[in-house]
Parts: sequence; C-alpha cells; structure tokens
Amino acid sequence: MAKQSQAPARLSQRQWRKPFLAELAATSNVSAAARKAGTSTSTAYALRRADPEFYREWQEALCEGYDHLEMSLLQRLREGEIKPAPGAKRGTRVFDNATALRLLAAHRETAARQRAIYENRNSEAILAAIDAQIDKMRERSLKALSAPSPTPEQDG
Repeated sequence: MAKQSQAPARLSQRQWRKPFLAELAATSNVSAAARKAGTSTSTAYALRRADPEFYREWQEALCEGYDHLEMSLLQRLREGEIKPAPGAKRGTRVFDNATALRLLAAHRETAARQRAIYENRNSEAILAAIDAQIDKMRERSLKALSAPSPTPEQDG
C-alpha cells in the first residue's frame, strides 16, 4: 500500500476572508491578518488582485485601521505615556507625537481616497480636512513642548 501524504488542509476563501479582514482592520498588518485567518499573505494578495470586491473590503479594513491609529494618537496627545525617568521614583509623562504624526501623514491620502469613495465626497475636501486635523495636532504638540516644566513646588 502506498503511503498518502498528510498535507494540512487549506481553508476555503469563505472561511478565512472574514477573520482576515477583521484582523487587518484591527492591526493594519497583512502578515498578522493572514496568520490570524489561517492563510498565507500570498493567497490574500492574489485574491486582492483577482477579486474587486475583496480589494474594496481590504481598502475599507485599512481605512478602519487608520481610524484606530488616529484615535490612539488622539488619546496619546491628550494623556501622554508614563515612562520611567532615570533615577526617579515616579515615571514621567512623555508625549511622543513625531512618529505618530509621520504615520498619519504617510497614510492620509489612502484614507482620504477611501473615505471619499465611502462617503461619496470629493477627495480634495477630505485631504483638506485631514490636513487641518494634523495641523491642529501639531500646534497642540508644539504648545505642550514649549510650555514651561512645573517646578517641584508646583508639582505638589
């Protein structure tokens, strides 16, 4: 009797597509989405090229991921992050906005196009709105950086 190989069963497109898109929306990471869905990145990219509906869903998931990033950035801008200060007993609240602002700027055109399609609006108007939001965040960040540090007496 010939021994049959026991290759792992591949998930059908119907089985992996929904969890893939959900993870892509949560992480904006294709590799993580493929792992979570039990498929390969090459399979996902191939389907994206071949299926216009999947391409549209993919773009919507990335747009949702962009929205999550924006919300995280807004939270970080408002609250900062507590990081240990060298030699101090308590952590210091720091605001690392430069990296987050660069990420927003890098993805703004893709998000603007997708929002324009979704909302049936002019992409130029969307870009202008995103630019205005980024400018406001930069202004707040610069204000926070230029504000005088509290003295020990003020810190209480």
